[in-house]
Amino acid sequence: MPTDAPIDLLPDAPAAPAAQRGKPVQGLLLDVDGPVASPVTRTVPAGIIADLLTLAAAGWPVVFNTGRSDSFIREQVMRPMLATGIPAGITFHAVCEKGATWFSFTADGAGQVFVDRELALPRSFADDVRDLVEEKYSDLMFFDETKLSMVSVEQSLDAANADYLVAQRSFDDDALDILHSHDMGARRLDREEPDSNGDIAYRVDPTIISTDIESVRVGKDLGAERALTLVAPLLDIPRTWHTVGDSRTDYAMADYLHGQGFDVAHVDVRPADGVPAKPYEILTEGSLIHEEAGAAFLARCVALLG
Repeated sequence: MPTDAPIDLLPDAPAAPAAQRGKPVQGLLLDVDGPVASPVTRTVPAGIIADLLTLAAAGWPVVFNTGRSDSFIREQVMRPMLATGIPAGITFHAVCEKGATWFSFTADGAGQVFVDRELALPRSFADDVRDLVEEKYSDLMFFDETKLSMVSVEQSLDAANADYLVAQRSFDDDALDILHSHDMGARRLDREEPDSNGDIAYRVDPTIISTDIESVRVGKDLGAERALTLVAPLLDIPRTWHTVGDSRTDYAMADYLHGQGFDVAHVDVRPADGVPAKPYEILTEGSLIHEEAGAAFLARCVALLG
């Protein structure tokens, strides 16, 4: 069962270490949908699994920083890693729901899942969204029952993405109306619906296959901070990191690490959405996108091991 996180006992994220000589170990902070798991099949290619195991065995910290639930990571990432074989002494970390939940896993399986309850949405709101999906959108999307803090809906596997994206905007507007009815101030891109005090505490965040309804306090930057606190007790924190993602919000991982003094480069596996100007290096994989780009990047990382 998930455990409420002892937030007041969590360590502060460590600072960046001094520059290293030779071929230093690097850290990987990975979004899951897109660069690791296919947004079409929702599964992870065997080559990516193998390369992540190789890099972790070489001492590279590997942390998944995702909006996905712990259940998704266990089924689509951890299970195939266990089937392939996680080396003894290796720990992977998963920061889920954009920093609101997290757990670690080894060759022995998954550890305890922790939840920051201060970031969780009210159950009554989740119930209303579930009813909305069942009554109006069940032919194109489903309510994600595995989320522990945010409320999410996702495109059904048998639905066409073009049809889903048309319905998504309507769903998002309906979700904002439900938020307003609960006096939960929220925004979606250019639309804002403050609560009765004029505040906005929630966000409706659409992706190409889902919509997350979440606290404005969660994000890939919070996930990056959590990642450092998970790695620090087990490994020396590398100075150099690569963050990998497929959406503009994934740049927040690299923003956070750069702001903390780390050497970071961001790998964008869907650059057609627009590459922002940043004070750190941005990498792409030519014409490859999504998990094919992620696989190409990870293969190059393995090649660096020599």
